[in-house]
Amino acid sequence: MAIAVLSALDNARTQWYHLTAIVIAGMGFFTDAYDLFCISAVSKLLGRLYFYTPGSSKPGKLPKNINNAVTGVALVGTLAGQLVFGWLGDKLGRKRVYGITLIMMVICAICSGLSFGGSSPHSVIGTLCFFRFWLGFGIGGDYPLSATIMSEYANKKTRGAFIAAVFAMQGVGIIFAGLVSMTVSWIFLQHDDAPPYQGDDISNVFSTQPSADYMWRIVLMLGALPAILTYYWRMKMPETPRYTALIRGNGKQAALDMEQVLDIEIDADQDHVTQFKAANNYKLLSMEFWNRHGMNLIGTTTTWFLLDIAFYSQNLTQKDIFPAMGLIQKDFEVNALREVFETSRAMFVIALLGTFPGYWFTVFFIEKLGRFIIQLVGFFMMSVFMFIIGVKYDYLKNDNKWLFAVLYGFTFFFANFGPNSTTFVLPAELFPTRLRSTCHAISAASGKAGAMIGAFGVQNYTLNSSPERIRKAMMILAATNLLGFFFTFLVSETKGRSLEEISGEDGGCDENRTTFNAGRLSMSSKQGSRSRSDTVQGE
Repeated sequence: MAIAVLSALDNARTQWYHLTAIVIAGMGFFTDAYDLFCISAVSKLLGRLYFYTPGSSKPGKLPKNINNAVTGVALVGTLAGQLVFGWLGDKLGRKRVYGITLIMMVICAICSGLSFGGSSPHSVIGTLCFFRFWLGFGIGGDYPLSATIMSEYANKKTRGAFIAAVFAMQGVGIIFAGLVSMTVSWIFLQHDDAPPYQGDDISNVFSTQPSADYMWRIVLMLGALPAILTYYWRMKMPETPRYTALIRGNGKQAALDMEQVLDIEIDADQDHVTQFKAANNYKLLSMEFWNRHGMNLIGTTTTWFLLDIAFYSQNLTQKDIFPAMGLIQKDFEVNALREVFETSRAMFVIALLGTFPGYWFTVFFIEKLGRFIIQLVGFFMMSVFMFIIGVKYDYLKNDNKWLFAVLYGFTFFFANFGPNSTTFVLPAELFPTRLRSTCHAISAASGKAGAMIGAFGVQNYTLNSSPERIRKAMMILAATNLLGFFFTFLVSETKGRSLEEISGEDGGCDENRTTFNAGRLSMSSKQGSRSRSDTVQGE
């Protein structure tokens, strides 16, 4: 039961509007990544500013619980925002709530930089955490909405590359988080009147320049700029044709919307739209959904959860990697602004050399290799590299620091040329139109739950502890990635097929929805086997 407007979209050549949609949706992810990661560059500065005891022989430092709140409250907000906006995206429409996420990000990024509290450290930090929670809430909404919008606009031959390109803007955002923090701190350093460190005179090192209080606020507020620039174009986007046709049941409007932005002529085909909508009217909490999509949903949630445990735990070895590469000095050797500069520089280098390339390898190869192969290889290679780091941690740390840095970089590379990208792509393709945004949100929220375990559970376990604990943590993370490898067999390959064919909305259903199928590794047919389609139609 083909619908003309959907067939036209699936077979349309790549046009300028496709690229425009990538930029519009991608700039949201650029902003997301900048806002989430820039706090890492200035969190130590907050400790020096607000928790330094005059005359102390140590620089100010955020207490562990406050540091966890500052760096992690946005993750909590992101998880909540994913679930709420994912559900709203299916209920009210993708476009209708798409602009709300940007407005929240703009307002909360600015308010984070304006965090008030006078001379009270806890008031400033409390205000900052409040606005960063709501900043994360808006960021969370961008995950399901951007992925769903891009998947529903794209043609079937390049859909994976387009969705991956949107997500790849996260890598650009991480680079700019480091670059902007590095640039702003360098500018302030040029006007820094504090005397240099000399001999045993440590007072000027541990005390923090008054100008540093402006520096971190500027860095946070600059996160509002790309969101402001994107808002107008995001609001000009029409509703996705799949939502208009299949959820609202208006094939004529879907055809008109697409003819305005794409160089194609489309038949409204209203009769088929009505039949299509009636045939796919089941709910998330129903046996029909479970029979059709249950295993895929388990697969997308577990793999994203396991991936983010490992991905957000990788910072636990940075204290050894950054000095090995000569990127940072010990905190008692530099003043506060210099420490921000060096931390930001380290973030920039790691993102540029290790994180960024992996995203774009996925963009270029996802339609050739498929999502399934890339995710399997990524999980496996992450497991191998983390296992080596765990087994040889003392040797790498003390005797071969550059090999340590290379292994660390490759772990990031295969995370992004692997499950960090594919776990974002697959939920936008596997599920039916009326539940696509919600299912992506559930999968993404599962990932953020894993991120909180990695960022707080694993890293707190290894905080200021012996190398033995770090070795154990790395071995556990290697095992976590291996679990992700095996849970990948619960998801289906989506390469080269229409969204309706994948989800079974066209009258069929993906044959691999409930079984482990090693035959998927061969990928001998672009369209894949659909030998059970007659059986499924009878269910």
